[in-house]
Amino acid sequence: MLKPPTEPRPEPADNERPIGELVHELIEDGKAYARAEVGVVRAMAAAKANALKLPAILFGAAFVLLLASVTALAYGVAAGLATLIGPFAGGLVAFLLFAAVAGVLIWIGVGKVREEL
Repeated sequence: MLKPPTEPRPEPADNERPIGELVHELIEDGKAYARAEVGVVRAMAAAKANALKLPAILFGAAFVLLLASVTALAYGVAAGLATLIGPFAGGLVAFLLFAAVAGVLIWIGVGKVREEL
């Protein structure tokens, strides 16, 4: 890296600065510009990450509820085959209930993603 002159030099007659000083100023301006650009990219990444937090939580909750609905359906099928009517209908209703809640959470999450991005 070039250093600015240590001793003041007499100004040239046509008021031009020495080349070393100009190059040093150019390098410093380039560094400042690069730091500003990195700051902008970091701010944009942080904003997008904050915008995606709630939808990610909603998708996670919907996934857990969907797993619960599949488990309820599997249990309902097993119990339904055992008695052939009562527990199967109960398992089917539980499946539809959990699946509906998961669907609503997914719908809200997709809406939030579209809104933020």
